[in-house]
Amino acid sequence: MMWGIQRSRYADCNGSEASEETEVVVNIGGVKQVLFGDVLSRYPETRLAELVSCSLRAPEDILTLCDDYDSETGEFYFDRDPEAFKCIIELYYYGEIHMKRGICPICFLKEMEYWRIGADCLDECCKCHLQEVQDELAEIAEKVRTILVDREGDPNAGGWQRFQAGLWRLMEKPESSLPAHIIAIVSFVFILVSSVVMCVGTIPDLQVEDAEGHLTEHPTLEMIETVCIGWFTIEYVLRLVSAPNKVKFVLAFMNIIDFMAIVPFYVVLVLTSFGAGMMELANVQQAVQALRIMRIARIFKLARHSSGLQTLTSALKSSFKELGLLLMYMGVGVFLFSALGYTMEQNHPDTLFTSIPQSFWWAVITMTTVGYGDVYPKTTLGRCNAAISFLCGVIAIALPIHPIINNFVLFYNKQQVLETAAKHEIELMALRSFQTELHSHTCSSSSGEGASGVARSCHSDPFLPLLREPRGPGVRSASADTSFDSTGEAADFFSS
Repeated sequence: MMWGIQRSRYADCNGSEASEETEVVVNIGGVKQVLFGDVLSRYPETRLAELVSCSLRAPEDILTLCDDYDSETGEFYFDRDPEAFKCIIELYYYGEIHMKRGICPICFLKEMEYWRIGADCLDECCKCHLQEVQDELAEIAEKVRTILVDREGDPNAGGWQRFQAGLWRLMEKPESSLPAHIIAIVSFVFILVSSVVMCVGTIPDLQVEDAEGHLTEHPTLEMIETVCIGWFTIEYVLRLVSAPNKVKFVLAFMNIIDFMAIVPFYVVLVLTSFGAGMMELANVQQAVQALRIMRIARIFKLARHSSGLQTLTSALKSSFKELGLLLMYMGVGVFLFSALGYTMEQNHPDTLFTSIPQSFWWAVITMTTVGYGDVYPKTTLGRCNAAISFLCGVIAIALPIHPIINNFVLFYNKQQVLETAAKHEIELMALRSFQTELHSHTCSSSSGEGASGVARSCHSDPFLPLLREPRGPGVRSASADTSFDSTGEAADFFSS
């Protein structure tokens, strides 16, 4: 099979017209191609350019450039990917390389290194794609490192450090162990119960009157609230004690939310401990009411246990530009249509548009298609202005929505891919670690054999024994669905 790029007759790097004096025949993975020496010499530092002068070299030197060489036909054989080579050869004809769809960027980068071509020869779109893949691999490596540290810990840590790391994994990493997963579920239940109690406590039929005739929460609901706050306090203190970086822990956004959900209970408890005289002050009562309202912050604690809410938060962070455009469109529209509405309605005797700032409210509820009906135009021009503002509002809201949704989908899919790749990499590391131990044991047990036999055993493919059928009774083999949580599990599986 042969293929090639049609050779154009244009000037080479030295300005001389192309010639066809030197031909280089290469066989790339079974696919032959005839290349021309003057074309390959345009990039003299590459592997292909060195093939032009191979006729003057010894056979041993030629084999350092290729995998095999046929001296009769002058054909160079390379055990490389022919599809990737089609992209590589474009450099000599077009001055740049473009990766075709379906080729792994990392594998293609290794192909370029083999052919001694720098990454700067890639066109800009391929460089961006390669950088994205490298960033994803770095994230996978970091996730694998985090998972391994969560499972096995630091072997060089002291007693207190190991206890602190274990407590941190127990409170912060639900996937690290079964007890950690149970604690996460219990915390999630407490958050839901506390939120429900806070809402139910505002129902008048479930409230009771105090000595002064004021409605207060039912004692049962207060007891449930106290138990929930006690759990949140213990959880926060344990996480703070076990945190590797205390300052970073305290300043984290989600931890600030946790603190705000706990503090109001204790502030109200301190204020009530000063007696009824303190609570009768108007300022104190307003402060207590504000602190009780702050209890709604605990609903944000659900984001700690929900990957969907975390993904939504990350997607919104990456969509600040689109959200800024949305706010800008709405701001311009609100100012424009409120000013027009006030101008068209100010002469009406029963006008509801008393000023432009007061008209902002009408413009906002109109452009967002809410339309409460408390403020509405009464003139013909005012109604036309309202219709136009309605249509412009729909367009202004719809335009940035698609990029925001697209960012959410991309981020969610990326997170799923990273988690799957990290787990797969850990399983491969467990299998390789066990196979290394098995390989060493095989080499040591074959000392009675000849040197050639030992060499064959020690240089065999480390993955083949896992793919073969068991040779004896009671020996199990791994399937594609077999997974291991640690290296020890893999060793126990194959040794049992």
